[in-house]
Amino acid sequence: MSSLTRVRRAHERIAAVDRPDIWIGLRPRAEVESEARAIDERVAAGEHLPLAGLLFAVKGNIDVRGLDTTAGCPAYAHAPTADAPAVARLRAAGAIALGTTNLDQFATGLVGTRSPYGAVRSAHDPARISGGSSSGSAVAVALGIVDFALGTDTAGSGRVPAAFNGIVGLKPTRGLVPTTGVVPACASIDCVTVFARTLPEAERALAHMASPPGRALPPLPQRVPGPWRIAVPPPAQLGELDDGWAQAYRNAVARLARAGAEVRALDLTPFTEAAAMLYEGAFVAERYAAVGGFVDKTVAEGGDGLDPTVAGIITRARDIPAHRLFADQARLADLRARALAGLADADALLLPTTPGHPTLAEVAADPLGSNARLGRFTNSTNLFDLAAVAVPAGEVDGLPFGVMLIGPAFTDERLARIARSLEAETRLVVVGAHLSGQPLNPQLLALGARLDRTTATAPVYRLHALATTPPKPGLVHVGEGGSAIEAEVWRLPAEGLGRLLAGLPRPMTLGRVELADGGHAPGFLCEPAALENAPDITAYGGWRAYLDR
Repeated sequence: MSSLTRVRRAHERIAAVDRPDIWIGLRPRAEVESEARAIDERVAAGEHLPLAGLLFAVKGNIDVRGLDTTAGCPAYAHAPTADAPAVARLRAAGAIALGTTNLDQFATGLVGTRSPYGAVRSAHDPARISGGSSSGSAVAVALGIVDFALGTDTAGSGRVPAAFNGIVGLKPTRGLVPTTGVVPACASIDCVTVFARTLPEAERALAHMASPPGRALPPLPQRVPGPWRIAVPPPAQLGELDDGWAQAYRNAVARLARAGAEVRALDLTPFTEAAAMLYEGAFVAERYAAVGGFVDKTVAEGGDGLDPTVAGIITRARDIPAHRLFADQARLADLRARALAGLADADALLLPTTPGHPTLAEVAADPLGSNARLGRFTNSTNLFDLAAVAVPAGEVDGLPFGVMLIGPAFTDERLARIARSLEAETRLVVVGAHLSGQPLNPQLLALGARLDRTTATAPVYRLHALATTPPKPGLVHVGEGGSAIEAEVWRLPAEGLGRLLAGLPRPMTLGRVELADGGHAPGFLCEPAALENAPDITAYGGWRAYLDR
């Protein structure tokens, strides 16, 4: 699909979802379409642009040339003269930035509600928070508007929204992606992060943003060959979790064990004690160093545009004495030594990303307490100079449940490899004889598949009636001139998809099907050679409608 078509589809999707809370600034459509045409022309001329046509969104505290950088505060806005290096590298590879996204003001929060641009709601339940501070970026990905998005992570902002919206969040080793052009929260531990719907998409984007290490690689424990060694804490150390979350976490642990991982115990105490220090200790003073002068001045002038919770956190940090910072640094060093000792014989620590998923009303009733609870497992990661990846791990009561893998600095690739073991399920798009109630649907049921949702393809396909037994249609990608076709998305064990593919008769093939929401999943397609004398039934909008004609 051309870059121009993808841009137009993205704008159609923006209109369809009607979620202005996601965005702070959108680039002019004509400007983005002009950039897309230029990329298409460069690719047609033979230029290699590895991210050509991919669309991304950028958290509103990261510079995008042509749009104001607000950090979630209109009065703080400034017009950058250049893209942040992370953004520039993606655009140089052919990716297209659509706009800047909403966030907890000054990246201070894990809730996604602390913004004068409005609270960003979950992509799955409008009564619940999206998670912050990279709220808009995560929801833009989850709703299929963009292929990936940039966030930042100081206390968990690149992981909490991933968990709440059922997507992947990569928090790389500190310094791997430059933070130049990023409004700091705590400059010494800030990280630029990536959201995507799948792990390969997130890794691909990260690879184009990353720099060679700007510091000496620390000595990593020599890994003895064998299965992955996964550390997990005793259940009592997890604290209170939302209903169903403890079982969902146990299921994730069991999934890694079934994949061959060796599970071992770890004392979580150093991690949770350090997590409490991020806001309750002296380290919050770094937030005052970043924007405290602006906040003080704005408060003195009436506080217009400031979120009161954020302003309170930052102004209170002004009076923390220097001696307390040195004392906290000494305590943190001791906790970090204990934490790394506990991780020394493990490849990764597996944790729930958060203890629960609150509603907007719950956060409004207790903004500080809700936020502190959400950071229980994430706050310590950057203080300890660790890498992390957050991935979906099932559902609880119909809402996404996520876990994260944490490891020493520069083990990013290892964590991603382990995370793939959690991808126990895959999706399959069906449009014909495998639909619910159709003759081949029992094949899916026998593989343990379950219906995820009924939807439609993107309007880039034609449907033909094949002369087969039992009767089935052939779906072919045509691009321009196609139509949306009724489809079902099924979830099934990954090994089940392999078994299905092994017995798939010609002319059917398995390929990547684009859905109406902009997402993609494997699905049944048809070899074009089989379409001769096969009536085009696209006008019916789907196989069921054709059978009911």
